[in-house]
Amino acid sequence: MTPSSPVRPPRFQSTSTRTVCWAGASAICGTRCCSDGGPNVSRAATRTVARASIRSPPNAHQPAPAANVTTTAAAINPRLTAPLNATIRSTHRPGRGYKRRVEIDTALARRLVDSQFPQWSGRALELVDPAGSDHVIHRLGDDLSVRLPRHSGAVNQARLESEWLPRLAPHLPLAIPAPVAVGEPGLGYPWHWAVTRWLPGGPATDSVANAVLLADFLSALQAVPAVGSALVTDERLAARDDATRAAIAQVAGVFDAGALTAVWEAALRAPLWDRAPVWFHGDFHQGNLLGDGGRVTAVIDFGGLGRGDPARDMMMPFTLMSAGTRAVFRDRLGVDDATWARGRGWALATGLNAYCSYAATVPRVAAATTKQITEVLAG
Repeated sequence: MTPSSPVRPPRFQSTSTRTVCWAGASAICGTRCCSDGGPNVSRAATRTVARASIRSPPNAHQPAPAANVTTTAAAINPRLTAPLNATIRSTHRPGRGYKRRVEIDTALARRLVDSQFPQWSGRALELVDPAGSDHVIHRLGDDLSVRLPRHSGAVNQARLESEWLPRLAPHLPLAIPAPVAVGEPGLGYPWHWAVTRWLPGGPATDSVANAVLLADFLSALQAVPAVGSALVTDERLAARDDATRAAIAQVAGVFDAGALTAVWEAALRAPLWDRAPVWFHGDFHQGNLLGDGGRVTAVIDFGGLGRGDPARDMMMPFTLMSAGTRAVFRDRLGVDDATWARGRGWALATGLNAYCSYAATVPRVAAATTKQITEVLAG
């Protein structure tokens, strides 16, 4: 694995179905907090789109009546004084901290776009549905997407991607989201939000060609030079030990707890990354890919972007790939035994986190994370 050289810096219903995709849609894996899809269900898959082709009504810039809120926006961001148009509440899920969550509808998204970016006020908004747990996503016209964080765990992504993705893109062999604008808090909505280019594509499939493409993508990402301490994280698997062991106990009736524990303990025993920190995607799994005819064309959702241990990006071989293509990926990338062991640990911890949090209520997540955990056990 290549170390870096030191980096520089209404609700609407519709019965119509079509294939859609977008720039920067995340997926559920449990890395940051669980995101916008599922490791085995590409976010670019065919889905029903709520055709909320809303254009600005004559009074679009007038605030709607205040919604019922359990936490005031001013308590979250004292600068907010506009009437509230978003419902804000606190939630807690196993394996996560408390988060403020916001219920967002297309009308709110419309008002935010119109008030902050009037040049786009004539464009139709189309709700991308089903959405995920991190963002509500709308298509804005033909070539843009609007992503509004649902909860406080995802609020840094808009600015993070806006700052770093334009710097990384020239170095990478696959397309990544192209930020266009960052929206400000307003109208009772408490966080920054993003406008990006719409990326076309469909689901990626398990193939030798994709294993090679994805290994080359990580090689290129890790080789991007960086300087100083920007985005360096020293988070280690050991910090997830208690939560992961608790999750193993919780799923003992579904998976082999002994085998899960053995994989986890091997990951904890593996030597740490002792070379220069490298860039990692941080949420690198099947749900964050776009493809054309199954072939990978883009990598999306860089909310977990950082620098440190490359093992953080070893989720992909356990979500997209089977044993044979996983071996191709590992050989192409040149992953040493210690990094592979830590990578299995990251894939296990994140898969268990998502399974325990969502599998009982979201069948697609149950299927996706079951595959992830099973592939981790297979090695």
